[in-house]
Amino acid sequence: MDGLASVPGRLPVTGSSGSDPLPCPGKGSLGLPSTQFGKKDPGCRLLVSNLCESWHFWGTRSVLGNLVGAPDLDGGAAGARPPVGAALAMAFVWLAVFLVPVSGLLPPDHDPYPIDISDPDPPIKNLRMEPERKRLTWDLHGNVSEIMCFINSKAFTKARKRTYCSFLDLSCQATNYSIKVTKGQPFSTWIQYPSQEGNPRAAAENLTCWVHDVDFLTCSWAVGREAPRDVQYNLYLENLDSYEKWPCSQYRADEQGTNVQCRFHNISLLSKDQTRFLVNGTSSGSKIPCSETSDRLAKIEVLAAPNITSRWCNQSYSFMQWQVRSHLNDDFKYELQIQKGTELPYKQEIYKAFLELNNPGTYTVQVRARDATFSHYKPWGPWSVPQHFVCEEGARLPVWLTSLLIALGTLLAMGLVLRFCRFSVMQKLFPPIPHMKDHINGKLQNGRTMTWDPDQDSQEECPVAEVQVLGET
Repeated sequence: MDGLASVPGRLPVTGSSGSDPLPCPGKGSLGLPSTQFGKKDPGCRLLVSNLCESWHFWGTRSVLGNLVGAPDLDGGAAGARPPVGAALAMAFVWLAVFLVPVSGLLPPDHDPYPIDISDPDPPIKNLRMEPERKRLTWDLHGNVSEIMCFINSKAFTKARKRTYCSFLDLSCQATNYSIKVTKGQPFSTWIQYPSQEGNPRAAAENLTCWVHDVDFLTCSWAVGREAPRDVQYNLYLENLDSYEKWPCSQYRADEQGTNVQCRFHNISLLSKDQTRFLVNGTSSGSKIPCSETSDRLAKIEVLAAPNITSRWCNQSYSFMQWQVRSHLNDDFKYELQIQKGTELPYKQEIYKAFLELNNPGTYTVQVRARDATFSHYKPWGPWSVPQHFVCEEGARLPVWLTSLLIALGTLLAMGLVLRFCRFSVMQKLFPPIPHMKDHINGKLQNGRTMTWDPDQDSQEECPVAEVQVLGET
């Protein structure tokens, strides 16, 4: 078979001039081009090592040569072949080697954007984190027009001025921050910040926080699976704008005395902005990594059950009103569950805080609420106490409505009486003044005078202080 290597310790492959063989420690070297598998990759070295072991098992015999009937590598007869089943197995191994992509051979935590150490003059140097300014920054040396920043290999933002990326917050946990040139000379690199300290499995797990019952905030977590027996956890809230911190006010511990829950009693004193929930761990013998999450309090609130403020009905009409309290939200969505008589209950979603039904009959209704702004993912709050209505003929109005109608009627009657009395009293206190007529001009002297006939009896007695007679001219 032309082109097959015949040197002991080498696997036979078709010749490739100028390629460096990868070494098999203690067993010679493989006649494979070094560029075919990536000489520097540890996954490739593992693969090569396994292939070397397989070749060592067969000695200097050529598996491929045996399959095609070629002479043995060590000069033996062509008939000296390994078992057919073993030969077929090795053939499938070789087939898998050439079909499996190189990415599948990388370890699962391999960074997709490694530093190109072969570049003597990379376009980006001195990648570093500036925690005070919350910036990932670097020195730019090459002709680069666009750079993207990544957090744990997930695209985050485009670099500003091609020299830095800004973050709203830096995690307390060890995080991979990487950059990649997307337009220009291909290049990528990464750093870890902060450095990993302690066993990650000793940190608090499943940290979850929620606002409930109007005034309360509760956070809970689980003890780390590999935490030491003397581990203790402490929770802090931090405003990500002002960096103000609030320690937990009340803990609940498990049977071993380790804190696993915290409660704040008055959330009106806390920040309504983006808040970080941070759990630090302590131990006498080892360092405990932190656990954290962040969110706005309004987004994690579970609304309390609505409070029914009024209700009444008669044969033709029914009305119920309720109220929901919250320090964080004022836009609510409601869900009603209504059951009329013995019929199956049905649900209805509304945005108004009252229910009106015509010809209601006998029915039972419950209501619950959730924030309308984040209703696509927030859960419903608990149901209110069931309200039972029996709306029959002659059903009496509720006491509050009857009292209101009586009060309004009384005020209306008093208003009419006062208006009539005021008119009568004013007539007696301020009678109209007689108007005198100008006999010369036949007109009234002014708008406040009236015609006075002395021969006619007048119902009004007006004292005359002075009378002036005007003669004819």
